[in-house]
Formats: sequence, C-alpha cells, structure tokens
Amino acid sequence: MLRAAVRPRMLLLLVLLLAAAALCARLGAWQLDRAQVHGTAAAERLTAELVAAPAVPLDDVLAPQTTFTGDLVGRKVSVTGTYDPAGQLLVTGRAHDGTTGLLVLTPLTTTGGAVLPVARGWVPTPADADEPPAGPVEVTGYLQASEQAGTGVADGRTDAISSAELLNSWGGPIYTGYLVVSSSDPAQAGTVALLDPPTKPGAGLNIQNLAYAAQWWIFGAFAVLLWLRLVRDEARGAGPEQDEPVTPAEDGAAAA
Repeated sequence: MLRAAVRPRMLLLLVLLLAAAALCARLGAWQLDRAQVHGTAAAERLTAELVAAPAVPLDDVLAPQTTFTGDLVGRKVSVTGTYDPAGQLLVTGRAHDGTTGLLVLTPLTTTGGAVLPVARGWVPTPADADEPPAGPVEVTGYLQASEQAGTGVADGRTDAISSAELLNSWGGPIYTGYLVVSSSDPAQAGTVALLDPPTKPGAGLNIQNLAYAAQWWIFGAFAVLLWLRLVRDEARGAGPEQDEPVTPAEDGAAAA
C-alpha cells in the first residue's frame, strides 16, 4: 500500500481531500460557535420567561416524595412554611459569578408538614451565612431536581443537595426537588446572593447547530477515509501479475 500511496495521482488526491477535510472541520467549528450563540440567546429568553411567569402553589405541581420530572426544572412556585435554622447546611464547592463559595441550604417545614430543601442563596465564606427569617414565611422561587448523593452530611456541611441524604438528617416526608429562592415575605437579611433560575443541562447550546457541526466533522472524517480506501483499491488493482516478475519456467509453460 505504501507504493500506491506515494504515486503522484494519489498524492494529489490526498492534498485535495485534506483540503476538503480542513474545510469541513472549519465549518463544523463555525456551526459549534453558532450553537453557543443561539443557545445563549435562547437561554436568556427562557430565563426572562421564568422570571416573568406567575408563581403557582408548590403542591399544585409537586407533592412530597413523588417523582420530580424534567419539565419541573425552573418552574416558578410559592410555598408557605417555617424555616428550621438548626438544620441549616452549607453546600460546598458552588460557583457564582466566577467565584467558588457555598450555598445556604435551609429546611422549610411547609404548612402541610412536609420538608422542602430551600437554597436561600450563595455566600463566599461560611461566616457570611445568615440566619433565615423567623416565624411563618412565604417563599417564591424556582424548582430544581434533587442531586445525586454525595459524601453525606457532616459538621453542618454537604457537597450535594440530595433529598435521599437530607431525609436522614431532616426527617420527612421530604420533597424530591429543592427550591431556589427568588423572594420571600418577610425578606431575607440580604447577606446571601440570590441565585439565577435553574436551567436544564445543555440549555446553553442550540441542538440544530450542534447537529450541523457533527455532520461537517463526519464529512471531514469521510474524506480522509475515502483516500485510504482509494489507496487500498489502487494497491489491489496492481495485482501479482503486474507487480511480480515472471520466471523463465513460467514463461516456457505459458508458451507450451
């Protein structure tokens, strides 16, 4: 195959096909960039819609210890209950505006007696975590799904907002998602930074442009594979009767 690969016409084909592959790679990168631009714009529109949407009572869309479905992510709800400051936890390793800090996670006992994990906001250090409002409070925010279990709850900290783990610490019945606070009455003290509305994974990318990018990269790979196939066919086309010398004995046998 090496002799076939270095033949002038095969080298010319290689140059042409590599140029085509490079063009496909560039077009794929351009489509990926479009996917990010369009996806970001779509995510901003979705966030604006979530913020503008009216809040509905929590129990109208989610009951305690029932399955949290994907369409509930970002749903704006309101709930009334009482915070339990003794159960408050700090969720470690959470970024906000490019800085890593902690989430303040507080159990809210609803008027129905269930426990709702509430992410009241973000703080840069443990010393910045404040106490929740005392007494009955009406909280408005956005739903987010419970996370996979982490290393557990210890020393007032956790690395995951997992209802399964929180059930052991807070008791139940417990909701299978948590609430990201947007406002509350009475208001919070203000030392925690409110979080953005949650979005589904991949919401920042446009799926159609991603598909186009994948298609261009596949075309580029096909161009390279096509050259390898042509080289193989070229090598096979030479055949033993063209590449191997004929011995005198074989020549005499052929003349007879």
